[in-house]
Amino acid sequence: MFVNATLKRSPEVSNTGGLIDLSADIMRRHGVSVEVVRAVDHDIATGVWPDMTEHGARSDEWPSLFPRVLDAHVLVLCGPIWLGDNSSVMKRFIERLYGCSGELNEQGQSIFYGRVGGCLITGNEDGIKHCAMNVLYSLQHLGYTVPPQADAGWIGEAGPGPSYLDPGSGGPENDFTRRNTSFMTYNLLHLAALLRDAGGVPTYGNRRDTWDAGCAPDRDNPEHR
Repeated sequence: MFVNATLKRSPEVSNTGGLIDLSADIMRRHGVSVEVVRAVDHDIATGVWPDMTEHGARSDEWPSLFPRVLDAHVLVLCGPIWLGDNSSVMKRFIERLYGCSGELNEQGQSIFYGRVGGCLITGNEDGIKHCAMNVLYSLQHLGYTVPPQADAGWIGEAGPGPSYLDPGSGGPENDFTRRNTSFMTYNLLHLAALLRDAGGVPTYGNRRDTWDAGCAPDRDNPEHR
């Protein structure tokens, strides 16, 4: 799943969407099923609970969207740079992921264990690495596994210059961006396949229920065992 955190609603052209297409096309050529979600087109309420209608929101599409997020072995969060940082839409999507991080999988781990995360960033000002650091930290903190070189991006000339898909921008032809996007895409696929074949992340030492029961791996066995 690619999540496009653009501020533009469909069908307006999204430059972030143009970079998503580059990565998504590689995946599709290798038989991977791809879903692209433009988050701003969905009524995702603000908050950090699984269903914000239980906490004052009039409506919330997150409960119906979240199962689709869980169905994805790979989650790529993609968005523009605004004021040197991620968009408000990106922040809201990550906050909603965080609101579900208390759920556990069948092995007693965080619900996001066994899934792989990456990010794509676009803009016409500096900030790719800053935005990527925030996104990738958030994903690994929630339980996603982040492979090497899990981010890529494109920025034009600093200031009010051309965006990725603008005529003459050079974005789609930029070799550095194409290389990094390809590396990111293949690394996501490689690691997702490794985790799938291994049955996820091993459970020893990272189960919340075991820790809560006083059976942490770095502690002596309690007398009642």
